[in-house]
Amino acid sequence: MTALADAIARSFSAVEPERPAVSPLRALGRRRLSGTEVLAQAIATTAPAASMVLLPVTMLTHETLLAGLITIVVATVAVSLIAACVSQFTRRLAAAGGLYSFVFQGLGTRAALTTGVAMLAKYLGSGALTMYHGGQALIALLAELGLQPRGPWVAAVYLTVAAVILAALVRGVRFAALAILTVEVCSLMFIAGLMMLSGSSDQVAMVDNADSTRGVMLVVLTALFALAGFESATFFGPEAKRPLVTVTRTVLLTPMICGAMFIFAAWAAWSGRADTVVNAYLHGTGTGVSPAVVIMLNLGLSCSWLASSMASSNAASRLAYSMGIERVLPGALAAVHSRLRTPWVALSVIVATVLSAAMAFAAFDAVIADVKVGVRCALIIAYLLVTVASLRFLHRIRELTLPVVCAGWIGGTAAAATLGYIVGLNAYDGRYWAGAAVASVVLAGAAWQRHLRRSRPGALAAVGVFDSPESAEVLPGSGALGTNARGAIALVGADRTDRGGR
Repeated sequence: MTALADAIARSFSAVEPERPAVSPLRALGRRRLSGTEVLAQAIATTAPAASMVLLPVTMLTHETLLAGLITIVVATVAVSLIAACVSQFTRRLAAAGGLYSFVFQGLGTRAALTTGVAMLAKYLGSGALTMYHGGQALIALLAELGLQPRGPWVAAVYLTVAAVILAALVRGVRFAALAILTVEVCSLMFIAGLMMLSGSSDQVAMVDNADSTRGVMLVVLTALFALAGFESATFFGPEAKRPLVTVTRTVLLTPMICGAMFIFAAWAAWSGRADTVVNAYLHGTGTGVSPAVVIMLNLGLSCSWLASSMASSNAASRLAYSMGIERVLPGALAAVHSRLRTPWVALSVIVATVLSAAMAFAAFDAVIADVKVGVRCALIIAYLLVTVASLRFLHRIRELTLPVVCAGWIGGTAAAATLGYIVGLNAYDGRYWAGAAVASVVLAGAAWQRHLRRSRPGALAAVGVFDSPESAEVLPGSGALGTNARGAIALVGADRTDRGGR
């Protein structure tokens, strides 16, 4: 009670500042998203309904049923450990830059820019791939209904999809989250229900068996990419009602929830309950699957993939917005709609880029495999950097604990081993796209820092911006005001030094 009484007494004697402290991210409209809406954003990024189909297909194609089931369990544990490292930041910071801003706190500017490159590559690539697959599923659905889009009509399908996604995202973050949640839940219910109810079916999965010597590794990569997406919640910290609690819970729960669904799908493949789904996905009605099932499956897949594309574009827009505020990217990306409070310029640029790439995939299908490899490499680089950054950050603030050290070492080692295996395996096969992708991300981060140091050194000082309390949110006299590295007034500690205002 003494501390409370002292605080109240100070509040009456405190002098109002000439300039109030305001959050650098206040334009987004702070404290709007509920925990359910943040969770919907994170889970939708993983495209769980579509992944529940792709994982059984991969397992059956490479004849890795029991091994694949065990592998998915291990991948879920590894990704959960990485999520635990990310949660060390989300407990303390809310940043629209997500992992990019977190890595800065632990490893500095160059590593942060490298993470920014990796995250942009991941979300743009993932958004384009899921838009492509969603468009293809939609075209297959139209074909089942008697329509067959060809030539310019295929382009019209993708343009319509992109327009709907952009309109939903610009309409508002809550509207987008609810739309994502609705379509994903419906897709999940249908696919999970079909797997549960098809156990007595006389369907046997008709797949073209491939080389099984690398089947486990392919299951690992498919599961890892399917589980990726929990970190998208970190980009919405400033917009969450209780950011330090809500985002942390989402980061920790998403790999567990999605992992449980994927383990169920792996069990369905192992027990034969996924055969109807696999046949409907690969062959349509060619193996005797009901046309209604094929139509519903394609509808569920298109909704899941397009919801993932929407969620990926949403997350990428917040990263671009944060970089625009810092002037690391053009400041125009920081423009926010005055009424809807959404970064409409960043969203427009992101969705246009994703659409262009998706249409290129539709025209040149052969490049998709290499793009997937590059996106996975970029993702693993970001995970590896944020894992190391969490240990460095906690050590610096003297809050490092043994459980976090164990999670960091195990998760970081798993990420590094997976990245090394991908690069080595591709090199062994005479393909160097994975190595080129890794080198490109690392060199791009270094080159970006060098460019900024020469042309805009002030931008380097502003990297790592995060949401901070405003004067109206704290009791007068409970904190000192000071000027941070961006030249803005911010609430700082009693020693009147800026402890993170950069």
